[in-house]
Amino acid sequence: MTTGRPFSTEELARIRADFPLLARTVRDGRPLVYLDSGATSQKPRMVLDAERDFYEQHNAAVHRGAHQLAEEATEAFEGARASVARFLGADPGEVVFTKNGTEGLNLLAYAFSNAAAPGALDGTDPAWADRLRLGPGDEVVVTEMEHHANLVPWQELCRRTGATLRWIGITDDGYLQDPAEVVGPRTKVVALTHVSNVVATHVDLAPVTAAAQAVGALVVVDACQSAPHLDISDLTAPDSGVDALVLTGHKTLGPSGIGVLWARRGLLEAMPPFLTGGSMIEVVRMEGSTWAPPPQKFEAGVPMAAQAVGLAVALDYLSDLGLDRVQAHDQALMRHTLEVLAQRPWVRVLGPADPADRVGSVAFTVDGVHPHDVGQILDDSGVAVRTGHHCAWPLHRRLRVPASTRASFGVYTTAAEIDAFAESLDRVPQVFGVAV
Repeated sequence: MTTGRPFSTEELARIRADFPLLARTVRDGRPLVYLDSGATSQKPRMVLDAERDFYEQHNAAVHRGAHQLAEEATEAFEGARASVARFLGADPGEVVFTKNGTEGLNLLAYAFSNAAAPGALDGTDPAWADRLRLGPGDEVVVTEMEHHANLVPWQELCRRTGATLRWIGITDDGYLQDPAEVVGPRTKVVALTHVSNVVATHVDLAPVTAAAQAVGALVVVDACQSAPHLDISDLTAPDSGVDALVLTGHKTLGPSGIGVLWARRGLLEAMPPFLTGGSMIEVVRMEGSTWAPPPQKFEAGVPMAAQAVGLAVALDYLSDLGLDRVQAHDQALMRHTLEVLAQRPWVRVLGPADPADRVGSVAFTVDGVHPHDVGQILDDSGVAVRTGHHCAWPLHRRLRVPASTRASFGVYTTAAEIDAFAESLDRVPQVFGVAV
């Protein structure tokens, strides 16, 4: 439970003024009501300015040159890493920049595949090496509520290695079932979301990490939906039971094309690299090569320096707002959204009924109306939401719905926008003849 207080009306007005896109109109001059932050967030002006300033004043190849611009670019890039580490409560040496959260999860999954190659784990701490070896008889555990980004890479890992994929089920109202019923002595990896992008469940990680630690399994957390709304620094604490996590910039007020993989130093040192080439090497000879220490070992090629700088500014912006207050704001919006939808009995909300167990979004269905049609009605009124299976097809099958409509929040979302959304939603029964 958060101890912060929601933003006041005046504070929200100041926050919204930082986001230029929110001032535009859509659909013949209608004010934009942006409720699709769970897909991608809007960017504050200081993030846009930080990217532009890098290109205008410091643009050069990071870690490549000895001239002043290259030094400035490298300093900015490594400074961004330090800022991300501060947001996570972690050491900068444990922060790897990736293209997005999906690439971070693939990096982890491929490390297990690459660990099987001859010599891949030579010189590795035997304890970590044993945890990275995966083959027939071993198991990877996910949950039934995963985004495809935290499901398909593990499916493919199991296909490549002969391991077995298992999953923790969910209840009808979106809670995880007992992980101890699935996690067992053959489990090598447990990968799960921190917050579902559909049912919005704020997953209690403690039972999962306890079950994993009991059998020596690694725990990987997808924090892409939680990072914009919660203080996630507790996940990197030494006693958290979490071994790795990912987040993505474009959902966290930052640029597209940048993400973060955080992992324990011992795990990063043991993992074979995913991509190879320039910048990630120590020594290269025609006969073979050795790798730079992490995090550089996983950052082949010229990195996305401007985007990293923008992401650092975005995370600092969230921190400056106060992450306890960001969470309180989200909770206030959640309570209000559930209240207005409860007044519309023709709407079925997916996920927990208790707003305290939810973060960031509300997905729903309307009796007898396809979510795409619901989205079109809302869009006609200037309300932007997401429709479809939200890259979580198995979860929708479990909930016995083909798709859903999702309204998701950002730090800039207001209660008045939720009211505008609800009023626009009332057109759906009128257009499609739904009984009210």
